[in-house]
Amino acid sequence: MHAHDARERLLDATLRTVAEQGIARVSARTVAAEAGVNQALVFYHFGSVDDLLAAACQRGAEARVERYRAALEDVGSLSELVVLARRLHAQEREAGNVALLGQLLAGAQSHPALADPTAAGLALWVTEVERVLHRLLERTPLHGVVDVPGLARAVSASFVGLELYEAVDEEGANAAIASLEQLANLLSAFEELGPIADRAVRRRLRRTTSG
Repeated sequence: MHAHDARERLLDATLRTVAEQGIARVSARTVAAEAGVNQALVFYHFGSVDDLLAAACQRGAEARVERYRAALEDVGSLSELVVLARRLHAQEREAGNVALLGQLLAGAQSHPALADPTAAGLALWVTEVERVLHRLLERTPLHGVVDVPGLARAVSASFVGLELYEAVDEEGANAAIASLEQLANLLSAFEELGPIADRAVRRRLRRTTSG
């Protein structure tokens, strides 16, 4: 087996093990068995199990963001962004990635080596959401008033929380997402304002936020 192939199989096997068995079950032996390779290759390629976990976390996040980047670029309104988020959420849950994220967030408490790569993986999503929000809000009176980087983090954190919350209260999580859709529809109305109304709203928003 080519060295690169063994490394990739170990990364994939790590993500499957975390999602299906929990982070506590991750060891050189269990991951190597899942990958079908000698466990010595864990240490050859990564040095330690924690470093393997960190690399797998980063690789998984990069792959998922790349998978959805084109769909995010096609979003044309805030309401479309929420609809897309709902669809991505369903796909991620079906693929086991919601369970994986929950395990990584929990594991970062006891595995300090996971904290930075988990945060870096979440930051990839924040960057994509921030890019979409900048593009959508620049056509509204909210442009230049809302802290877009902060809003991108709030949006991303909300959906991470909802993904985990759904496991214990699916109905409540669905209601929360529906409320976000309603809010997005209301905000999208800003895009339909005429020039006079647009200027009036911008002035009012600036006075409110500057106070």
